[in-house]
Amino acid sequence: MGEIEQKPTPGSRLGAPENSGISTLEHGQKLPATPSGKLTSIKVQMLDDTQEAFEVPQRAPGKVLLEAVCNHLSLVEGDYFGLEFPDHKKTTVWLDLLKPIVKQIRRPKHVVVKFVVKFFPPDHTQLQEELTRYLFALQVKQDLAQGRLTCNDTSAALLISHIVQSEIGDFDEAVDREHLAKNKYIPQQDALEDKIVEFHHGHIGQTPAESDFQLLEIARRLEMYGIRLHPAKDREGTKINLAVANTGILVFQGFTKINAFNWAKVRKLSFKRKRFLIKLRPDANSSYQDTLEFLMASRDFCKSFWKICVEHHAFFRLFEEPKPKPKPVLFTRGSSFRFSGRTQKQVLDYVKEGGHKKVQFERKHSKIHSIRSLASQPPEANAEVPKQSPPSASLTRGDGAELPRGPSCQPGKEQTGPAEEPGPPRSPSLKKSPLGNKQADGAVVVTLEEEEEAVQDRSQPSKPRAQHPSTGSLTGSPHLSELSVNSQGGAVPANVTLSPNLSPDTKQASPLVSPLLNDQACPRTDDEEEGRRKRFPTDKAYFIAKEVSTTEKTYLKDLEVITSWFQSTVRREDPMPETLKSLIFPNFEPLHKFHTNFLKEIEQRLALWEGRSDAHGRGGHQRIGDVMLKATQGMKQLAVHLWKHNEALEGLENGIKGSRRLENFCRDFELQKVCYLPLNTFLLRPLHRLMHYKQILERLCKHHPPNHTDFRDCRAALAEITEMVAQLHGTMIKMENFQKLHELKKDLIGIDNLVIPGREFIRLGSLGKLSGKGLQQRMFFLFNDVLLYTSRGLTASNQFKVHGQLPLYGMTIEESEDEWGVPHCLTLRGQRQSIIVAASSRSEMEKWVEDLQMAIDLAEKSSGPSPELLAGSPPDNKSPDEGTTADQESEDDLSASRTSLERQAPHRGNTMVHVCWHRNTSVSMVDFSIAVENQLSGNLLRKFKNSNGWQKLWVVFTNFCLFFYKSHQDNHPLASLPLLGYSLTIPSESENIHKDYVFKLHFKSHVYYFRAESEYTFERWMEVIRSATSSAERTHVFSQKESHVY
Repeated sequence: MGEIEQKPTPGSRLGAPENSGISTLEHGQKLPATPSGKLTSIKVQMLDDTQEAFEVPQRAPGKVLLEAVCNHLSLVEGDYFGLEFPDHKKTTVWLDLLKPIVKQIRRPKHVVVKFVVKFFPPDHTQLQEELTRYLFALQVKQDLAQGRLTCNDTSAALLISHIVQSEIGDFDEAVDREHLAKNKYIPQQDALEDKIVEFHHGHIGQTPAESDFQLLEIARRLEMYGIRLHPAKDREGTKINLAVANTGILVFQGFTKINAFNWAKVRKLSFKRKRFLIKLRPDANSSYQDTLEFLMASRDFCKSFWKICVEHHAFFRLFEEPKPKPKPVLFTRGSSFRFSGRTQKQVLDYVKEGGHKKVQFERKHSKIHSIRSLASQPPEANAEVPKQSPPSASLTRGDGAELPRGPSCQPGKEQTGPAEEPGPPRSPSLKKSPLGNKQADGAVVVTLEEEEEAVQDRSQPSKPRAQHPSTGSLTGSPHLSELSVNSQGGAVPANVTLSPNLSPDTKQASPLVSPLLNDQACPRTDDEEEGRRKRFPTDKAYFIAKEVSTTEKTYLKDLEVITSWFQSTVRREDPMPETLKSLIFPNFEPLHKFHTNFLKEIEQRLALWEGRSDAHGRGGHQRIGDVMLKATQGMKQLAVHLWKHNEALEGLENGIKGSRRLENFCRDFELQKVCYLPLNTFLLRPLHRLMHYKQILERLCKHHPPNHTDFRDCRAALAEITEMVAQLHGTMIKMENFQKLHELKKDLIGIDNLVIPGREFIRLGSLGKLSGKGLQQRMFFLFNDVLLYTSRGLTASNQFKVHGQLPLYGMTIEESEDEWGVPHCLTLRGQRQSIIVAASSRSEMEKWVEDLQMAIDLAEKSSGPSPELLAGSPPDNKSPDEGTTADQESEDDLSASRTSLERQAPHRGNTMVHVCWHRNTSVSMVDFSIAVENQLSGNLLRKFKNSNGWQKLWVVFTNFCLFFYKSHQDNHPLASLPLLGYSLTIPSESENIHKDYVFKLHFKSHVYYFRAESEYTFERWMEVIRSATSSAERTHVFSQKESHVY
């Protein structure tokens, strides 16, 4: 049996999944002197499909041939590449670099050796040379054509559009279509031709080098990038595929990744005959078996996969080539195989030290020839990265050795440049789920508490839980549309458990089951972000400008919900009249186009800011005011569309009221994962965005001194945007109330006329109502004329059933804690009935008293009592001692309502009403207004209480909730965390976090740590999250100084 301590490695790229890439670099062996003698000619096929013949001595080791190829190409970073050929069994194997070629290739004249990428780094910015990135781009092109790199149609079209831009240059529709007719980049390319042409139109001005960079930026996020599948079976005989990536060993079922074993978790890899064994490190929080076993087709296949793991682990994880073990005198046990060659760190150090000369190279397929820079100065880390591309992150372990990240570990890595906005918005088709199977396609994203419980289940013996059908959604693709769609585009059945070895009778959770956003799949070194932080500017203005960029990306995604997703679904099903269509879509499309261009300008300015040098002049690119001023002036030209948004919202709601078909259509659309907020909320997003611009410009003006070069432009832009906000302020307040009333209407049953002119929403929340049966939980809704109380029903939509109403006209409030012996108790006395309610805390009671008194005063000033709201339900006018019939109808409702937030049905299951119900708290319209102003997006590192390492995520804060994405390009969130009821603190010393810019969120037993990239972003996240975790006072205003008080 061969075994190796802690030697796993990521994906080696070869041919079809059944092939077995073999590499046998003997550890510590010195290459023998190249033997002289008879030469043999070997044909090598390059990545551009050309063939070259190389004359090498017959007894020369394989490394001589590889070096000859690299020298022929003038390739400095040749260590990422390898040579593969078909052996006598027609199985594709790696050429052993230490063994003589003649012993490996039996008939050299009849064999074509292929030069291909062998080691795929987690981040393409680690490739310092333009030539290296060009060869990687050719590998991606080859994998697409051969069907090895699977992805959805949108991602495929975007990838091909960058290839076309690199080969023929700027967009020309006739030339494009002629070129696509002659060149097939992917099977079934004809169906994607229009989309490819559409995306190519957005790449005008992009050089071939920039196209390569953007191509790799997209490709590295795809789940199958750099992955070679090796067929295997688990202990139960279930067919699976094993692969290796820079993060560790991956487990696939079909093309869906279901688990990952990080190198940090793996203690030993070994094989015994056909059995491949993974021995995990002991974990006090884990109940998994110590050793995992997989059965492969043969001993050769098993050994070759083990060797690939050894090579990749050594290349990506070690600082230098491992030293050889002394050979035993008499007997040997197991394989003596070890990795031999330069590690990635050594390659990076060599290139950074400038120990080479840059030379010219030509692109075979490109009509635009790219010449590498002949600059004499030593290259910086990003010297070859195109201008519009972000600087590469410096990833180091605690002891200073650079350590790469895997694609699966970078859910939130920012992407800049044309790949972000490929021109016209994507228009994916939404599959409407059958009404009988809403859970399979529901809009409710997984809550973070559920995700944390899934992670905890791995560390405790428990009953097997049904896994999420979206387990395989952890793809790196920025364009995959639905969690229930795998990388092949096929729907994953909702009832399928993706674990290959978890049977219904299994009592022990399988380590192969990877819960959503499994932190094990994304190991992070403790100081991974430190070098990256040091590379960026430290000026606060830079981070304010970066906030413009991050929030603009989220804003564009929100606009696409209307302009792309909703519009394409409307076109397909035609549920609304043309007048309503013309009212909505023509007023949103110009905004999407304008802000797409605005984001590109912001990204270009940030790229120059981040990579500035003395050549850029004094502060020429270290400002954002001129870009903001230009944008605000452009927005004034679009004001006519902004004025139409209130008409669009009213038109849609009136259309829903008058058409059952349109009502059902909008309800079904809200079930789609892209519609992560109520549909009518997206119609108000352009108005909300104006307030965000105003706040950002106010912070810039406050930061800059009057003599700063950027102050004048910032002040002028602030004046422009303030004028627009003032003009739309009245409309904004009216529309927010209108939207909130219609949203609440969907949560309530037993009510006819909730939305009437003059009615204003004030507060909703959970209170206990005292009756003959004791204190029972009820949901209360306070308006400016009436107070409703409800209980949660057993309907499929989780709506709340109205039990009674109390008109506010003539109502009085009395504190009655002593009278009834119930803490925080109030008696509400109306003209016709009285009820006794109790809040969960003193502060909750004070909020209700304040808002109730204000609402009563407003009602007294009105013309008189409000009309009846209930639809045929008699008023509940019994006092607590008058019997038990008043609330008897809701006893079953209450027993059912005690279920956890995670177990709700998808429709209407994650609204603010349900969160308040389960968290036993309340929220007011003032809180909603503050939440509209306090929205934020960006990358954060997240850590569970009992997890190791940090996971990078794209996080969006809106509507009192954190939404988590792998990337800002994702169309829907993977998980969410409602923040009402949570506490926001700074970790204590006893928690052993020892990191800068970390804040802690906790509610009962749920604890999460989040880590920001700078002091400014840390303070901004603290500021906006505090607005949700602690309900705002009516006169409370957040200031920057207050964000330091925790």
